[in-house]
Amino acid sequence: NKKLPKELLLRCGGFLRQLSLRGCLGVGDSALKTFAQNCRNIEHLNLNGCTKITDSTCYSLSKFCTKLKHLDLTSCVSITNSSLKSLSEGCRNLEHLNLSWCDQITKDGIEALVKGCSGLKALFLRGCTQLEDEALKHIQNHCRELVILNLQSCTQISDEGIVKICRGCHRLQSLCVSGCSNLTDASLTALGLNYNTLIQLSVHCPKLQALSLSHCELITDDGILHLSNSTCGHERLQVLELDNCLLITDVTLEHLENCHSLERIELYDCQQVTRAGIKRIRAHLPDVKVHAYFAPVTPPPSVGGSRQRLCRCCIIL
Repeated sequence: NKKLPKELLLRCGGFLRQLSLRGCLGVGDSALKTFAQNCRNIEHLNLNGCTKITDSTCYSLSKFCTKLKHLDLTSCVSITNSSLKSLSEGCRNLEHLNLSWCDQITKDGIEALVKGCSGLKALFLRGCTQLEDEALKHIQNHCRELVILNLQSCTQISDEGIVKICRGCHRLQSLCVSGCSNLTDASLTALGLNYNTLIQLSVHCPKLQALSLSHCELITDDGILHLSNSTCGHERLQVLELDNCLLITDVTLEHLENCHSLERIELYDCQQVTRAGIKRIRAHLPDVKVHAYFAPVTPPPSVGGSRQRLCRCCIIL
């Protein structure tokens, strides 16, 4: 309901600290401008799915809501770099920002944002498909306090960009690069030296607790070896997602036996991982949850039958 913000501000006004308008499709820039003018102490604002809002809303927030710490703009597809410039100028206390699926955002917007909001602790950029390694360089240079970074489906990101993040964001605890299909075990830097991306993670991000590499189809057992032998692997790593990492084998599970804090491993569609490998790691780490899928074996056709039988997970036609 587009009148919701007005009703709330009349009742709560300057006392309001948190508000969720998630999925309120009727709420637009005009209502949020009125809201911002009257609720200047707001700290947490969720606008996830408010698809009518534009850069005008972020301008209003930057002008009136300087105490804002947590802002969710997921799927606000009209948001552009101008919004990030506004936020950097007026909302310098931002700690948590979700820009997932705001696919007009580019490296210029990220540069403007992080120069003004250097205290960011959580940044979600899922589906921001225009972002390149240069954007991560800006994050490296300014976001020293970053704890959570989500780059899911940022398909232009390469090893070089992840190495930059590792070297600048030493407090990082959770990194999602699921769907970043260019990532490999190794990357070539501008100096022409061969660096291993997972080595960089293990050396420069000792507090890493959760890592998603799903759909990074060039990751191999060797990369996981370096991760598992690191300080973060031994002591801190709790969640590792490797769905659709087609080169991963049971050797990876052997390496992960060194990760004593591991609580969950995702292995869906890792076709070279076997039940025997999973059984071995569970013997070493009895509390770990391993999520995997093994396609049922297709039985042979019925002798003398006129209809073909499919595997047990399908309907028999």
